[in-house]
Amino acid sequence: MRFGRVPVATGLTIGLLLSPTGGAHADPKPTIRQAKARLAKLNDKADKVVDRYNTATENLKQAQSAYGKLNARYKRKLATVADLRRQVIAMAVDTYKMGGDVTSLPSLVGSGDPTSLLNSVALVGQLSQERAATLAAFDRENRGLKGERDKAEDALADADKERDAVQKERAEVLKLIAQQKKLLERLGAYKTGDPNSTGIRYTGPASGNAAAVLKFAYAQVGKPYVFGGTGPRGFDCSGLTQASWRAAGVSLPRTTWQQWAWGASRKVDIGSLQPGDLIFSEGLGHVSIYAGNGLIVHAPQTGDVVKVVKLNSYGRRLQGAIRP
Repeated sequence: MRFGRVPVATGLTIGLLLSPTGGAHADPKPTIRQAKARLAKLNDKADKVVDRYNTATENLKQAQSAYGKLNARYKRKLATVADLRRQVIAMAVDTYKMGGDVTSLPSLVGSGDPTSLLNSVALVGQLSQERAATLAAFDRENRGLKGERDKAEDALADADKERDAVQKERAEVLKLIAQQKKLLERLGAYKTGDPNSTGIRYTGPASGNAAAVLKFAYAQVGKPYVFGGTGPRGFDCSGLTQASWRAAGVSLPRTTWQQWAWGASRKVDIGSLQPGDLIFSEGLGHVSIYAGNGLIVHAPQTGDVVKVVKLNSYGRRLQGAIRP
């Protein structure tokens, strides 16, 4: 079938009828400049959300650890109480066989109230010092048992709460990552990185601990930025600073906020930076390592890699610096 030319007026009419918005055109694609501006805002927002995710993750780990320790303590105390209870019942049985005036054995064994048991056994009045010590230990351990159980249950509830927080922040991070990736691909700037990168050699002016820090950090250059990443195949910003200083024997907290708080008494002026100093962005969403000679090494954001750049090209307003 052949079609002839469609008159202009007819074509316009068809176009209006087929358009779901009554002829409105799709929004134009953002310009490169607009995309970069949008990306900068997304990166800033993602910095903060990733740090919240990291904080929630650390809180979850601590809550799970606390629960594990408290639950183990509760189980040990439970076993101790069970053993002491067996000893107390054995004492009651012996006293009963000797004709002591105590509650019948079946009620002793089935008693759910340790105080009643103790009162009944105490009526014998013929307990040896060793037996008295056993009873005292049973009473003491029993009294602490409920407290240990309650602490463990509270810790478990805290862990569940933190797990929910982690999932919430993770969902937000993934949403932002999708937006960042879309813009970076439009700009032709999305980098997957190489998880097996051996980096580059540090030849700057650092010495002592700082030299070990920067040797490690430079060896990570080229590895991908990974939110929540602490290495060895990828890092986020605070994961890189933590791992780099660990290589020098210094234990930093996990998150950007925690590292800044940890360094409250170690703050230095931006104008007096030395290699190894940690530089924090305004709002504490990002942290990098000063490498000397006006350079920094950092894990920037999604779609980028661990890299060395000039401090003046950092692209973020600075909050301050600390010297671990």
